[in-house]
Parts: sequence; structure tokens; C-alpha cells
Amino acid sequence: MSTPLTLRSARRPDGRALVTAAGEIDMSNSGALAAALDTAREDGGELVLDLTAVEYLDSAGLSVLFAHADHLELIAPHLLEPVLTLSGLPELATVHLAPPDAAPPGTDHT
Repeated sequence: MSTPLTLRSARRPDGRALVTAAGEIDMSNSGALAAALDTAREDGGELVLDLTAVEYLDSAGLSVLFAHADHLELIAPHLLEPVLTLSGLPELATVHLAPPDAAPPGTDHT
């Protein structure tokens, strides 16, 4: 059974590719994440991955992130800080923690 994961691709105003993920990243959908990152980076350059709305990240998802670490900038929620830190990914990729009060993308603020 596949775990729910939504992926959106766009361009930031500075021209860098942006992939926004929401849901859970695990073995059942890590291939979709890898494909989205590969597609977003087809023209080369840096890639921003917004994980603000990700609630779970397992070793399969970490493997995808490590494969892209040399050109990856992550925006992650505090919830994922322990797994990212223990994995050592912040030593290879740029990781920014989202402000604790930041609402996940797509959240209705009314």
C-alpha cells in the first residue's frame, strides 16, 4: 500500500527549481520523490526541496536526499530535525528549519 505523498514543482523567483512535498516519505513513494527531484533539476543548478508539510521521513527517503545532497537546499520542519541531524545530511546539504509557527503550504489561514 502506498503512503500519501503530494509533490509539486515550480520555479522560485531566483530561477531555482522548487519541489514541495506534503505527507509522508517512505519506501512506498521514495521513487516518486527521486523522479520529481530529477525532473526538477533537468537543467542543472541548485534545487530547493520544501519539506515543511512532511510528517514522516524514513531511510528510503533519506537515501533520495543523500543522492541529491550536492545540489540540494532543504526547508524542513522541526519535526524532522532529529532524523536529519542523526543522518548527517546537514553536513552535505544546506538545511534550513522552518519557523516553529510556520503553517504548512496550502494551509487555510482563515
